[in-house]
Amino acid sequence: MERLAKTEPHVELTDEQRAALAAVDEKFTAKIAEKEVFLNDLIGKATASGNFEELAELEMQKTREISRLRTECEAAKEELRKSADS
Repeated sequence: MERLAKTEPHVELTDEQRAALAAVDEKFTAKIAEKEVFLNDLIGKATASGNFEELAELEMQKTREISRLRTECEAAKEELRKSADS
């Protein structure tokens, strides 16, 4: 723990900042779930119709979209953490 504190200083967050981080997390969790439901429906339809080219593309799209949303979530939370430093 002490070594970690040397490389990344420990920042105390206020209750408001914790709530803001939780809100960002909830927002992106909902966006990810929405995207998964939508794309899983399309994947199911492509599977049922035997369209394996579309199936592969939808699987890749799902992976890209979820990765993008997780990256955006972490960026938004990091921005909030940086504003706590100042």
